[in-house]
Order: sequence, then C-alpha cells, then structure tokens
Amino acid sequence: MRTLAMHNQARQLLHNKFVVVLGGSVQRSMYKDLVLLLQTDQCLTLSQLKSKGEFSFKQDVLVEGGRLGPMTNGTEYREVRQYRSDHHLVRFYFLTRIYSPYMESILEDFRQGLKPDILVVSSCVWDITRYGPECLRQYKENLHKFFGQMKKIVYCDCLILWALALPLSKRINGGFLVPEVSHLAPTLCYDIIAANFYSCRLAEAYGFDVLDLHFHFRSSLQHRMPDGVHWDGLAHRRISGLLLQHAANAWGVDLHDPPSPAGVPLQRCSMFRHQEKKGSDRFHLVPPNSAIDPPMHFPSEPRLPGQQDADAAGANVFHPLLPLRPRPPPGPRFAGRFAGQWWSST
Repeated sequence: MRTLAMHNQARQLLHNKFVVVLGGSVQRSMYKDLVLLLQTDQCLTLSQLKSKGEFSFKQDVLVEGGRLGPMTNGTEYREVRQYRSDHHLVRFYFLTRIYSPYMESILEDFRQGLKPDILVVSSCVWDITRYGPECLRQYKENLHKFFGQMKKIVYCDCLILWALALPLSKRINGGFLVPEVSHLAPTLCYDIIAANFYSCRLAEAYGFDVLDLHFHFRSSLQHRMPDGVHWDGLAHRRISGLLLQHAANAWGVDLHDPPSPAGVPLQRCSMFRHQEKKGSDRFHLVPPNSAIDPPMHFPSEPRLPGQQDADAAGANVFHPLLPLRPRPPPGPRFAGRFAGQWWSST
C-alpha cells in the first residue's frame, strides 16, 4: 500500500463540501472510511466493516432503511446514512441496481435538495447477478439511463466519479450471492472485468470521470477479506486516498502541499472545463444494445484489458477553505431531520 490519506488532508480538501456515495456493501465501507477519516487517522476495524444498517456509526445517522426496516439480502434492501459536521456533509445510499424507481427517488433528492460537490457511484455485481436472464442487457440500458439523468440534474461543477468494481475471488460468499445464483460464482470474477470495461467506456462517453479500482488493487489481493468480495481497513483507507487525490487533481489543488495563508482566494479550474477536457471525442452516445453500441462480451478465461485510471492532470496550490455557494433546502427525504443550512461561515 502506498502512503495513506491523512485526517487533516481530508478535512481541508472536503471543507464545506457535500459528498455522496452510491453503491453496495463495498461502497458503504468507502463511506464509513471517509466519515472516520474526517475525524481521525484510525482505520476501520473488522467489526465496523462487517456492521450493516446500524443506527449510528461515528456520529452519523441512519436516515432510512437498515435497522429501521427489514434486514434482508434481497434486492429491496435499503440503507441511507448521513454524517454532518459544521463543515462537512457525507451521505450514503445503498443500491442494488444502477437505475430503478428507487434510484429515481434518489435523483429527486438531488433535484429538490442539496446538489453534491462529489458524487461517487458504483453498481455492478448486484446488477449482473440478481435480475434474471436479461440482466446484462438491462444493465447496459440502465447505465445509459443513469448517466443521462445525471447530466440533467447535478450542477456542472459537480465531480461525478464512476468507480469500477474491485477484483473478486473465484470463491466468493457475499450477501448478493443467494443460492439461486450461486452457480455464477466461479466466473463472476471474469464477468465484472467485461462489465467494468463497458461501463468505463460509457462513463467516458458521457464525460464523467472514472476511477479504476480494479486496476489499482489487482496486485493487492492480500487485503481482500476471506469472503472474496470485501476488503480490509487498509484497503479502504487507500481507496479514500485515491478519491481525495482524484478530487484534488480535478479541482487543481495540491493535496500534499502545506496550507496557504488564510485569506488567499482558492485558484482552481472550472469543473465544467475539467470534465469537458475529460470528455473523449472517440466515443459517441448511442442507444444501448444498438448495432454500434460497444459490445459487452463475457470471456470464459481471465482477460485483463489494458485500462488506465482516468485521473485528471494538473495541480496548483492547495488552500484549506473553499468558497461557499448558495444551496437549496434539503430534499423531502431529509427535510424533517436535516432542515436548514448544515454549514457555518467560520
């Protein structure tokens, strides 16, 4: 593992920022590590990694689902968490499908409420295992729907980061792997490579950033848990470092430089110009499953495509305080519990 992200770096970079993480159990641990990193340099313990749907984790709040509802391994499981301090807001939504009526309700939160500054999204394994024989075709269609809706909803300076699925073992034991689909386990580690490749190309075509976690952790399998799906605390701290470094590069600041003197305005590139530069002119948006849509083939033998992380280039000077912008009130899901401004100006 390379040098891990530090508590002070996370607090300064995410000062007055709203971060949203969408995904499954691995992404829940990514959310938990960000919450922990904003408070301390300690890593997640095994019990914290295994906990699911608890009422509170490190001063966060269970907003919906989890132990407030049925605790299941079904596709209907919900869990919404939120951590709020004077200068930080981090939210997590548990997903079992990249686009669905539930996803539409999440997008409605963004339409009516706070718009995220950073949106980290990953959805793959549940999509390609739990939704019947047509799940692969539907996954491609749902990716198009989700990326298309995100272009309409979020602010142009929101950093949307599509995170590719981490490497799976050939022998896995996860909550998504119910007996009805257990026969998929031996080849699933190869299937996600093909799915990663397809979703990576599509995210780039829509102008979104891509973080290739499969590439970063392909040689760090010693940090994978015995269930073959989840990862230990050190791995998640490394993931947090990759997320923070990517955001720093996108905003044109240096994560590792000492803070600049107070009162110096932050110099950073426009998020719109950054993602406009990132948009690839090699790809064109086409209807899913059309004759010219990028194919998604699932190999019978392991084949690692020569993918590179889509990190943005360039860095200037890091300043700890980012300027505030006017924000709308929270969406309906959060209006009762989190009404009003969550940040302070000091």
